[in-house]
Amino acid sequence: MKNQLEQILPYEITGRVSNIVGLTVSVSGFPVPLGAVCRIHGSRGEFVDGEAIGFDDEDTLLLTYRNLTGLRRGNRVTMLHSLPGLRVGDALLGRVIDGRCRFLDGKPAAALPHRVNSQSSSTSPLDRPRIDEPLETGIRTIDGLLTCGKGQRLGIFSGSGVGKSTIIGQLAQSSSADVNVVILVGERGREVREFLERDLGPEGLAKSVVVVATSDQPALTRFRAAFAGTAIAEYFRDQGKDVLLMMDSVTRFALAQREIGLAAGEPPATRGYPPSVFSTLPRLLERSGRNKFGSITGFYAVLVEADDDNEPISDTVRGILDGHIMLSRKLAERSHWPAIDVLASISRSMNDIVDPSQIADANLIKRHLAAYAESEDLISIGAYQAGSNRLVDRAIQLREPLNRFLQQSTNDFSRFEETVNRMKQFSLMIETEENSPHAEERSTNPMTVASTSEANEGLSI
Repeated sequence: MKNQLEQILPYEITGRVSNIVGLTVSVSGFPVPLGAVCRIHGSRGEFVDGEAIGFDDEDTLLLTYRNLTGLRRGNRVTMLHSLPGLRVGDALLGRVIDGRCRFLDGKPAAALPHRVNSQSSSTSPLDRPRIDEPLETGIRTIDGLLTCGKGQRLGIFSGSGVGKSTIIGQLAQSSSADVNVVILVGERGREVREFLERDLGPEGLAKSVVVVATSDQPALTRFRAAFAGTAIAEYFRDQGKDVLLMMDSVTRFALAQREIGLAAGEPPATRGYPPSVFSTLPRLLERSGRNKFGSITGFYAVLVEADDDNEPISDTVRGILDGHIMLSRKLAERSHWPAIDVLASISRSMNDIVDPSQIADANLIKRHLAAYAESEDLISIGAYQAGSNRLVDRAIQLREPLNRFLQQSTNDFSRFEETVNRMKQFSLMIETEENSPHAEERSTNPMTVASTSEANEGLSI
């Protein structure tokens, strides 16, 4: 109670606009705390809400949730809330909201009985149960080779147009999670409707909350959408639910924070990003995970600048998360969907949540994928000599069956058990081939390798 009383501030704190430079509003005589939500009153009765982002001598610096048209020096400013928060409740399911929890779908506003702090702290490390149970995603490549556990955080890394949003839509429709929370930060306005109707669909939307802040909205709105969606996920997790949190994209969130940091006077550092960007990312991403009530499993899309996997945001996020799924433009250009580069991806929790037999099957498939990738140039120009390497020979034979296993249409969902059984069939096929007394003879015969490869194309694996 004492701590709560200390946080209470006098409501009628007022100030006056003293200066406006770019997107930043300076307010004099306005001693509000950092992060306070404020309202600027226009001379004609209109108002603009904003947030305290810093201080400059005696002035408080504000960024607003919309453009500054109509504001002028001397406008009165009042404080609305000393801490940013939002109202939540079960009625959010099936709804589309913005970063301030205002409904965007045109339906009547729902009663939301609970208020939460959008900037709450993450769960203590010692209060986090271990990740020991897989989350079924319905995507064979992820469930079989990059298994995700309940409470794990995975990044989906790729350049533009390689299928991040499509994978997020598939996850929302087919995962075994109780609730989906989808955060769309910096998306094109056209893509939001497409995602809702094409990728998510009515069934996915029914158990989802979608938080939207399009690219034309101010940086503060885009920034707040990420924290609002995370707070909503925490609410459902604390109700005992298994929540799937999907964010597209972390890069645009970082760009929003860069705008805010530069407006507050921070010096630019790595590639123009101020230091606050790299301190804010773990503060957001660490809020996913398990607690004693439920779990938040996070899939965070990262837009890789110029397809450079080592650019600052990608490199930082990859170091924070529990694994990464790399999408390949090369695979996408071949119409290989989802365009997941299995060899470049990893799930750090997989060994703790699946049977040793599945790990062995996954490693066997990866070895054959790697063997083919190493010799692909020679194979494509016809310079590879059959029999030079038995592993490569088997990889050539299994190329088409493996591709059919890894490729999946957006409306094709596989059960976890079905995926594991299909991987087991690959292992049995390879084991049979290795133990066959004529295996070495076939591997040295180019015609036999070719005919076996053609025969395998008809397999139903």
